[in-house]
Amino acid sequence: MELYTLFIWLAVLLFCIGGAGAIFRKNAIVIFLCIEIMLSGVNLLFLTFTRINQSVEGVFIVMCVMAVAAAEAAVGLAIFVLMYKKSGTINVEKFNLLKR
Repeated sequence: MELYTLFIWLAVLLFCIGGAGAIFRKNAIVIFLCIEIMLSGVNLLFLTFTRINQSVEGVFIVMCVMAVAAAEAAVGLAIFVLMYKKSGTINVEKFNLLKR
């Protein structure tokens, strides 16, 4: 089995683990971390295909995804702090912000 194939399977595995965690977990921070795991899987896949094709475009895409993920982390954690201050929990089953 070629090394690139292993990287592709690892990226798919990371994405699936993150997706399963985002669907089945109830804690907002854990869901947030699972989404970050999914982004890591996508980044690994981009870098693997960039290495296979011997191009540079994928590296720029990965850098952009990492920058967006960092901004998402800052905004997401700020939202979680505000949610905890308002309700005392970050369990997503307790939140229904659309209902009054």
